[in-house]
Amino acid sequence: MKIIDKYILKRYLVTFSVMLIMFIPIGITIDVSEKVNKMIEKKIPLKDILIYYGDFTVYFANLLFPIFLFLSIIWFTSKLANNTEIIAILSSGISFSRFLRPFIYGAVIVSVFALLMGFFLVPKASKGFNDFRYQNLKGNSQTRETSDIFRQIKKDGKLEENIYVSNYNYLSQTGFNFTYEKFQDNVLVEKVTATRIHYKEETKKYTLHNYNKRIIGQTDDQIISIDKNEVDYNFEPDDLTPVIYVAETMTIGELNKFINKERARGNGNINTYLVVFYKKFSLPISAFILTIIAVAVSSMKRRGGMGINLAIGIVIAFTFIFFDKVFGTLAEKSSIPPFLAVWFPNIVFGILAAYLLRNAKR
Repeated sequence: MKIIDKYILKRYLVTFSVMLIMFIPIGITIDVSEKVNKMIEKKIPLKDILIYYGDFTVYFANLLFPIFLFLSIIWFTSKLANNTEIIAILSSGISFSRFLRPFIYGAVIVSVFALLMGFFLVPKASKGFNDFRYQNLKGNSQTRETSDIFRQIKKDGKLEENIYVSNYNYLSQTGFNFTYEKFQDNVLVEKVTATRIHYKEETKKYTLHNYNKRIIGQTDDQIISIDKNEVDYNFEPDDLTPVIYVAETMTIGELNKFINKERARGNGNINTYLVVFYKKFSLPISAFILTIIAVAVSSMKRRGGMGINLAIGIVIAFTFIFFDKVFGTLAEKSSIPPFLAVWFPNIVFGILAAYLLRNAKR
């Protein structure tokens, strides 16, 4: 690696690190100002608060990682351009592609770091961050999936059970319009319905109100109807109603297993989990795309100086975040394939990066 490569790579990594060190305390300060009254009111121990802000630091850095990276490259590349360092480098016979090489090295380092964080460190921080917020600051328990709950249980590829609850209140452990279906060799053999179902923590059993059970025979069916019946099912409320941010709290291996299990159960929120899964891979790739865009935009010396480059950079960075959030939400709430929705911003900005790079070489 030549001296110029080391010089640019060092500036790349140092500026990005300084950007994180500068903005994370600002984020913590804003968060403290918004939540300090509730923390005092709830008498939350200082130890728990410090742990929360440790998790907040990791969560916040991962969430805004593309913006921090993009603005840091815009900043120091613009300084190189204003000091005519880029002109001197290119005038010495170095091509623009060769000039871009140390930036790519930096993007590789940052991407690998972001990938490992997303796989292993961010899930733990996300769990601590969200648990603290929902348990201590939002005035309610963990937010869970509570409406139109449908689960399928399969074994060796064969359907064994269907479970449906139209609405489940986790605090009272009560659900409504419950349906349970049992299968043998993919053939329905038993169906249970109840207008209300209540889980008892002490006995680990469910009490079903307006209980109706239909046992399907070869020639005739047997029907049992009673006002209330206590039943021992092989599932618990946590299986029916996972927290809405459960996917964010898992490592890559755990998340992959969880998605396969929930897909087999017929979980209607599977797209939400897939979005989280695909983002673990798409976010590091965005480091390369944003690096190329930032260098292409800020490598030219402009009349307005760094201010113009920063303004352009901020617009592009927030447009990228906007695309990322909008298409992620569309994948969760509509029929758009999660893979396409998650990777669409990278595809669009990848095309933009190729266009800007082509013009910058000229």
